[in-house]
Amino acid sequence: MHKLFIAFFLALVSLSLNAQCNDLNTAFKGGELVKYHAYYNWGFIWLNAGEVSFCVDDIKVEDQPAYHLKAHGATYKSYDFLFKVRDTFETKVDTLYLEPFEFKRITNEGSYSADYLYRFDRDKRLINAQIQKEEEARRDTVLAWKDCSFDLLTMVYKARNIDYSQYEVNEKIPISMVVDGEIHDIYIRYLGKENIKNRDGRRFRCLKFSPLLVEGTIFKSGEDMTVWVTDDANRIPIVVEAKILIGSVKAVFVDAVNTRHPFSAEIKK
Repeated sequence: MHKLFIAFFLALVSLSLNAQCNDLNTAFKGGELVKYHAYYNWGFIWLNAGEVSFCVDDIKVEDQPAYHLKAHGATYKSYDFLFKVRDTFETKVDTLYLEPFEFKRITNEGSYSADYLYRFDRDKRLINAQIQKEEEARRDTVLAWKDCSFDLLTMVYKARNIDYSQYEVNEKIPISMVVDGEIHDIYIRYLGKENIKNRDGRRFRCLKFSPLLVEGTIFKSGEDMTVWVTDDANRIPIVVEAKILIGSVKAVFVDAVNTRHPFSAEIKK
């Protein structure tokens, strides 16, 4: 079950393009809240085993307008006896280009726990990272802040501001992100447009993507993830699927409130 939340974030961040790092934010605003159901498939059985949510709050950092981006993934209590998951991601970013000030991740998955803290030094272009995994000693490291590199959560929101109409079907799109105290370069393939039906019967016009993996990165060769996002100005993910060693996992859109633009990608009956 915990792989769902990992796959969900990786699929979402795979939508971002490093060449677009200076795009202005036009896709979302403070107060937005988006919710998902998390499903696990084993054979012919689909289990609704948890929830994932994303929210945006208006804040100030150093007296400047900023967004506090937050994401939380959790299994339902009724499934905790199988595998308990409580994952939280938080990032503070500027409102103009969504460049991060600070990233936090608190991971609790079964018996595994880890804390991550990245502080982004804009003057020196450095990332000061603190990583604490289970019983290991805390690891402090300093990374050169590569241009157009972002943390996981910031990438999710950066991706929603890209004009994907400039790409051809099957075109590869490179990305760069900070994961586990290292900067990784990967890419995805744009698969064009497709209408998709939600589990509640709602239908949406979507853009479709499939992350492809680069040898030597943190990802295992052969992973298969697909994501569909609304083909409108909001670019909200509707379905995220990922195959795992046993079965597959899926995150499915439930609701979005206080979106910046009308939810025009939904196909009304």
